[in-house]
Amino acid sequence: MKRSYDTSKAWYERAKKSLSAGVSSQFRVAKPHPMFYERAEGPWLWDVDGNKLLDFTLAQGPMILGHSEPRVLDAIQDAMSRGQLFAGQHEQEVLLAEMLCETIPSAERIRFSSTGSEADHAVIRMARHATKKQKIIKFEGHYHGWFDEVAYSVNPTADQLGDRANPNRVPWSGGLPDGSGDHLIVLPWNDIDAVERAFVRHRDDIAAVITEPVMCNQGCIEPQPGFLQGLRNICDEHDAALIFDEIITGFRINVGGAQRHYGVTPDLAVFGKALGSGLPISALVGKARYFDAIESNDVFHAGTLNSNNICVAAALSTLSILLENDEATHHQIVKTGQTLRDRLQALSTIDNQWHVQGPGPMFHAGFLKEPGPVREYRDVLRYDTEKYGRFVRGLADRGVRVIGRGLWYVSAAHTAEHLDQVVDAAASTLKEMQTPS
Repeated sequence: MKRSYDTSKAWYERAKKSLSAGVSSQFRVAKPHPMFYERAEGPWLWDVDGNKLLDFTLAQGPMILGHSEPRVLDAIQDAMSRGQLFAGQHEQEVLLAEMLCETIPSAERIRFSSTGSEADHAVIRMARHATKKQKIIKFEGHYHGWFDEVAYSVNPTADQLGDRANPNRVPWSGGLPDGSGDHLIVLPWNDIDAVERAFVRHRDDIAAVITEPVMCNQGCIEPQPGFLQGLRNICDEHDAALIFDEIITGFRINVGGAQRHYGVTPDLAVFGKALGSGLPISALVGKARYFDAIESNDVFHAGTLNSNNICVAAALSTLSILLENDEATHHQIVKTGQTLRDRLQALSTIDNQWHVQGPGPMFHAGFLKEPGPVREYRDVLRYDTEKYGRFVRGLADRGVRVIGRGLWYVSAAHTAEHLDQVVDAAASTLKEMQTPS
């Protein structure tokens, strides 16, 4: 049965009169209008129309324990009772830093920040200073925040990409200053030969390679065997920094990040999203060599809200829960995600275009217009986004919320009963889509 969204629509019409486009993030723009929500608990969301939704969006990933986890809320309340912001050091940030250093392979030193975008910006600056080089390699379809220097080739169209051997550097936004991408080299992902050729061509000028260790934002594509180690070897050979953007993979694919999962240690990495269970905190982590310049004040990093006690308390509680009992909660999340991924993929018997892939704690679902493996961004362009949009709307009418671009997240709050519900909803939606209108 179709649900009513009239109250959300009314709030959207009102919001447009004060909020630009009616939203506070471009990722929240939606057709026919964005949804407005009023509360969340466990795996559930309630919108302003009173619709109850089983949530696999999880605030775009941060709610790894589910919404309103009582132990996290208790930690936040306790921290708030002692003050919101000191603009100075406090004990819990040291405890959190120590816990991260014990958990993340590359973490010899840490700095806290508020968002992934600014953390990415900082580690690129650190890599340039340490190597005394300028150019940065990034990959098609990878997202490293919305700052000017990396706002290229995030989701280019097929006609913008250019030749695969020499891809175009495609601006992601208007308003980028001339030359902002001049130091950026864009390559196809999962192709170690392309990286080697780039280092031959720009041998003495590549400061760093930055990558999502799993290409989460476009297709949730895992690295091909040997690819991450190949990046490590090349960077070692050419004195370039290897940077892992673990904003999504961190604490989700493994409590120690993708670097622990795949056994490849970068020089620098950034973490966020799941770390704060919905509160804004990110972490720059890496080898001491790269942090020396911050300690000597040769590289500047600051932020009024960095390591505020409320966000640190949320992160300390979240990480403690994930680590307790030999990481039992995290193992449960992985098992739940892999089970859901496999059960959804089995629905390809209803529609042979249906394709699900990814490590499990997060995965991608969509409709491939042409069969074949999905290993890089150019393969992602074979997905039928319009058809998936209809699928998302069908799930919403059956009480399930997912991200429109195909990325699914699971949490510790999802149970076997919830999986039954979403698989039934997906099967019903796929069958309905097979029926001629």
